[in-house]
Amino acid sequence: MSDRPLAIIAAGGTGGHMFPAQALAEALLARGWRVRLSTDARGARYAGGFPDAVEIVQVASATFARGGALAKAMVPFRILGGVIGAAFRMLFDRPAVVVGFGGYPTIPAMSAAWLLRKPRMIHEQNGVLGRVNEVFCKRVDAVACGTWPTNLPEGVEGVHTGNPVRGAVMERAGAGYIPPGDYPMSILVIGGSQGARILSDIVPPAIAALPLDMLAHVRVAHQARGEDEERVTAFYEEHAIAAEVQPFFDDVPRRMSEAQLVISRSGASSVADISVIGRPAILVPYAAALGDHQSANARGLAEAEAAIVIPESMLAVETLSEQIHAILSHPDGAQRMARNALAQGRPDATERLVEMVEELSGTTTMIEGQEQE
Repeated sequence: MSDRPLAIIAAGGTGGHMFPAQALAEALLARGWRVRLSTDARGARYAGGFPDAVEIVQVASATFARGGALAKAMVPFRILGGVIGAAFRMLFDRPAVVVGFGGYPTIPAMSAAWLLRKPRMIHEQNGVLGRVNEVFCKRVDAVACGTWPTNLPEGVEGVHTGNPVRGAVMERAGAGYIPPGDYPMSILVIGGSQGARILSDIVPPAIAALPLDMLAHVRVAHQARGEDEERVTAFYEEHAIAAEVQPFFDDVPRRMSEAQLVISRSGASSVADISVIGRPAILVPYAAALGDHQSANARGLAEAEAAIVIPESMLAVETLSEQIHAILSHPDGAQRMARNALAQGRPDATERLVEMVEELSGTTTMIEGQEQE
């Protein structure tokens, strides 16, 4: 068995959970840790960006939110099976720490860590605790918060670390901003893994409604759901708007760094990326998000005058078009928004989280895998 410390990272199957988990994995590997990702089959499909050195273990988990009556009746048994499997692996491998990032796939690893009294902590990305993190926040040794303030139960103290961003985002941190003008301007539209349809309905006609002299300079990169891709592409083509439409961009950090404006949901990872890179944004919180946590996520950028927040209930073509025009027609204001966004960023969030992991585990390591103390 290796004498390098083992960190088990448990994360669910959405980018909001997986991206900060990936950032921590990258940092711990660089410090000589072994890293294992504990997730379910759905989560494993989102783990392609993790370094090859990360061992990916699929565990049995389930949610009451999907499936019929029989599937829901089997949920406790599937979770129990996952917990037993995770506990046996921990007895054999003896992790130095277990870190949960939320989502139902984290239940087996976090439950096993609690039963075996392993050092454990959670990281909550949003301003409102997710369901699973809400269950475990009183059963862990530390709670790291990506958004501040985070609404925590009485008696639970959190540490504001910020939301870790992937290495690809850190490479673009603070990238120079080119304000809008009479030259090609890029608008990046990203919708997150849920609720992107309304952006596909509203954003294209809002852009098409811009003055023709401005529209001639606009280039759009629009992330749309697969079922919306064809119609969104057709709309841009019909209106002679230069646009690239895909269900998923694997180079969002590059596109964001080259954008004059970002139109996005306000998922925690998206907000973190926008603030670390430093770009003006129009944010449309996902109305169905648990506890309206996307509105909480957007609050910091809005109060810093780095982003315009439009509630989903008020999102309309004319309203959005006016806001896009206001930003792209005022280069000084756009530059100020970019600076304000950058001031809200926590580029040291990963380091803060690593410090918490090492303090909790009692393990001090050195960058690039040098000898541990």
